Amino acid sequence: MMSVLPLAKIGVLLHRPDYVEEAKRQFLLHIKYLTDTRTGLWYHGWTFLERHNFAEALWGRGNSWVTIAIPEFLSLLQLPPDDHMRVFLCSALEQQVLALKKFQNENGLWHTLIDDPSSYLEVSASAGFAFGILKSIRMGYISKEFKSTGQKALEAVVNNVNEKGVVQNVSFGTPMGPTKEFYKAIKLTAMPYGQAMTLLCIVERIRAFL
Repeated sequence: MMSVLPLAKIGVLLHRPDYVEEAKRQFLLHIKYLTDTRTGLWYHGWTFLERHNFAEALWGRGNSWVTIAIPEFLSLLQLPPDDHMRVFLCSALEQQVLALKKFQNENGLWHTLIDDPSSYLEVSASAGFAFGILKSIRMGYISKEFKSTGQKALEAVVNNVNEKGVVQNVSFGTPMGPTKEFYKAIKLTAMPYGQAMTLLCIVERIRAFL
């Protein structure tokens, strides 16, 4: 989200195929070290020094960056349907969305630790999931069966926007945590990235009416 997408975009704009290929390699490395094969979700981080995933936290906002980044990456590169990179990324995305559908709260949001219902519900991650799911369906990257999951999330996110347009219940900046309790203790507030991710999913929904 924060390095691979800009690298790919610079590669496209400056006609630097080496940048694009490095962006592809970085995506594969992220999948290799961060995917939880049991669920299809993604861990927050990995250490090469100690070779583990820290607290093994399946952190909501970190996962939503993946749900955003894959369709953005694929639409930027315009890879053909049979391209091996596109097929691989779509498969990884669909596995993640399958898990997201399973863990979605009945009100449409997701917990900050996706698989832990004792952690609080968090809006920025849910906005990212709504955007990624709805865009991926529109672009044909994942099955249309997930449309209700994305739509339910969008409605839940909008319900957390106050009368001044401020998105509520967004977790504060979250560094790598040593325990899962660390993530549960992060405060909820209003943050600029919560606004941005909410705008993403709203604009994606508006596209359906254009």
